[in-house]
Amino acid sequence: MGKKNNNSEKNLKDKSETFMTAKNRGEYLTPHQIVEELNKYIIGQDDAKRSVAIALRNRWRRQRVDGEMRQEIMPNNIILIGPTGVGKTEIARRLASLAQSPFVKVEATKFTEVGYVGRDVDSMIRELVDKSVQMIKDEQQRTKEVQAHKLAEERILDLMIPPTKTTKSQTSFYSQPEETEDNSQTREKFKDLLQNGKLDEQIIEIDIMVDQVPSMQILGPLGMDEIGMNLQDIMGNMIPKRNKKRKVKIAEALKIFEKEEVEKLIDMDAVIQEAIERAENNGIVFIDEIDKIVSYGEKGGGPDVSREGVQRDLLPIVEGSTITTKYGTVSTDHILFIASGAFHVSKPSDLIPEMQGRFPIRVELQSLTEEDFVKILTLPENALIKQYQALLSSEGVELEFTDDAIAEIASSAALINNEVANIGARRLHTIMTSLLDDIMFDIPEIINNKKITIDAEFVKNKLSNITENMDLSKFIL
Repeated sequence: MGKKNNNSEKNLKDKSETFMTAKNRGEYLTPHQIVEELNKYIIGQDDAKRSVAIALRNRWRRQRVDGEMRQEIMPNNIILIGPTGVGKTEIARRLASLAQSPFVKVEATKFTEVGYVGRDVDSMIRELVDKSVQMIKDEQQRTKEVQAHKLAEERILDLMIPPTKTTKSQTSFYSQPEETEDNSQTREKFKDLLQNGKLDEQIIEIDIMVDQVPSMQILGPLGMDEIGMNLQDIMGNMIPKRNKKRKVKIAEALKIFEKEEVEKLIDMDAVIQEAIERAENNGIVFIDEIDKIVSYGEKGGGPDVSREGVQRDLLPIVEGSTITTKYGTVSTDHILFIASGAFHVSKPSDLIPEMQGRFPIRVELQSLTEEDFVKILTLPENALIKQYQALLSSEGVELEFTDDAIAEIASSAALINNEVANIGARRLHTIMTSLLDDIMFDIPEIINNKKITIDAEFVKNKLSNITENMDLSKFIL
């Protein structure tokens, strides 16, 4: 066996083991460890992190309760209250990533009461199950990559050197066919060349399975996700696939065959069964803008078509009901629902009483301060400054920010948020874009420095027009 082949198989195995380790690790994190992981990406909001960490750990605890009590333990749904840009959505997204849970984010304003044109609330559960199926399928693919790679190699060899069959005895009824010795040796030689990458650039003609089903789109008030039946799959099963010949490089053919072999190795019935179970027990639904479905009545002074109707439709799903999907029925009893809203012109008590009872845990997130902005710019693993440094490093340029420059950026963000509109950490994106606009445009033609340092004076000069003229900043930021 070639050295490249050994490394390739080792990399596939290592990737599969790393994935399974990360998956199991997410299931066993303690509340303190969950908060520690969230701190890598989200600054402040300790109360919110604490609440979601307890909720996630409680799911792990419930699955280890014996007897009928397990079914009686319901998740404590959470409602996050706070202005935009303080981390509500990011907390839920990172939590789902930690737990390797099916996660779906929906906007409450996209739903309408039954009888109106628009999406019905059941579609969020159907979307959650779709995500769960894809998640399980991806996991299965990772575990079967090594086996699929070997099968793909054999298919390439069959095309290049078809196996010659002979029999041990012409008179024996039970004689088994076997490859001749010469053919077997030749295949081994070519297999060694293939595994060492020496045949990658050669052209080979292969057969590819293609669908004959035309793409379809249903026009009208209902979309494909609202019907509950996948017409595309139905038509695909009725119309057989056909082979299409293509000439490709062997390296590309190997990837195509690997994909086909992985699909053959996956048991979709088992995938669907596990996906439904995971969606029911580990699924997380994040309902954003829940304050926008509050009926303001006379206070709002405008129409509030179906707002309370959407709340009433949400009630049975959040409390626990059975939803029909194209993969089967799904129970929402143990799905964790996290809602969020700014509640600028309303308050949580304006929700109908039944809806308030479905979200027993309420956490108020705090507005970001100037000190928070400094931490957001520097501490998280995906900090904005680190992102721009990574972008310019691709051009061979080192970007450096002095401490006083970072402080000045944070001060400008806090000032504009207070004077114009508080959009939280999103203000940093607009400020950084304005600050580095000329640099990003002039590299590499005009600016060819290998190191660029941003100091406080540079920040003040670039942002002076914005911070001094708040009327202008309304249009720029």
